[in-house]
Amino acid sequence: MVRTAHTADLDAATLTAAHALLEDVFEGELTAEDWEHSLGGVHALAYEGETLVGHAAVVQRRLRYDDRALRTGYVEGVGVHRDHRRRGHADALMDVLECVIRAAYDVGALGATDAALPLYTKHGWRAWEGPLSAITPAGLVATPEEAGSILVLTDTLDLTRPLACDWREGELW
Repeated sequence: MVRTAHTADLDAATLTAAHALLEDVFEGELTAEDWEHSLGGVHALAYEGETLVGHAAVVQRRLRYDDRALRTGYVEGVGVHRDHRRRGHADALMDVLECVIRAAYDVGALGATDAALPLYTKHGWRAWEGPLSAITPAGLVATPEEAGSILVLTDTLDLTRPLACDWREGELW
């Protein structure tokens, strides 16, 4: 079962459980900024019985494409507990978030790990092919190290054009 709720509608115990789940999934490499990036949007929470086994969130960001600021549903904090993988939870989480993205945003985007690429590509996400950068307090900064790991869910954009993300603390993409 997958439950969806905005951050504001989740109680402290659920948020604590989701944070602990992601800490475990990412084996201690989840930073405070990574968790913060998952807050303020719609969470998808996968359960087996009463046990939280998976989490994903979509938050609003702005991506600059040509001369447009795209309202972007940015996927964050995707993880399924290792003991509950290969049971369709990640697919179910992405199905729910993709419905939110298609209904509420101009485009979907996410930063993928190599291990997660097959999941996202199976769902129709495609790697951005053009130059990537970030709009920082110091101005536009190229982020070529992100090539191949920034994926989008769109049928309308030219994936070879430049794309820039908005500023935030921690990982920019």
